Amino acid sequence: MDPDTFRSDIGVDVYWRRRMAALVGVLVVVAVVAWACSSNGPESDSKVEAQSSGLPTPDPILAVLPTVTITPTPAPAATASPKAARPAVRAKRPGDACDPPDLVLSMQGREEVYGPGDHPSFILTLVNIGKVMCTADVGPRAMELRITSGDDRVWSSSDCVSGEIDDIRKLSRGIPYVREIEWDRRRSASDCTADRDNARAGTYVAVVRAPELKSRKTVFHLR
Repeated sequence: MDPDTFRSDIGVDVYWRRRMAALVGVLVVVAVVAWACSSNGPESDSKVEAQSSGLPTPDPILAVLPTVTITPTPAPAATASPKAARPAVRAKRPGDACDPPDLVLSMQGREEVYGPGDHPSFILTLVNIGKVMCTADVGPRAMELRITSGDDRVWSSSDCVSGEIDDIRKLSRGIPYVREIEWDRRRSASDCTADRDNARAGTYVAVVRAPELKSRKTVFHLR
């Protein structure tokens, strides 16, 4: 090269700057070409295919993990519990004691109003509605007539009873046992030594009771 070349109008500095710019441009072009070649490899193709198919790219870490299959455990079959055997119920025989549900107890007064000196009188009935004949105690303790006035217990047929107190009767189906009881208008108590005062005029209530049975109330008046 002619030494006088660097003495041209552009100068030495301008010359070397142009040479460096050309070199940098060449390097940039080479780098772009190299990158383009590497992006067209097999790996890039697989990524493009995965993206175009819409499927997620498999994770390489998950690919090496073992697959676990969970099998649901069947529920144990329900076993029917054996039913407890019911005790045999013995059929009711004629002459057995009457069951309370098979009996109907009722009472009716002779009058509603009793004048001075008149003794109130009451008709008691006991009926067997069961299927067979049965027996029941109709004695004064088992079948009690009680007279009250408010909360005052005035008289009871079971007070001061002497002698035989049990009275067992056979009750055929539908045939009532009938008994009449008369009240002497005097008070009574379980203490038989107490004086028996005369009941005052007024309103009274009578009812007859038996084990697990009770009649309707009967209201009457003493003058």
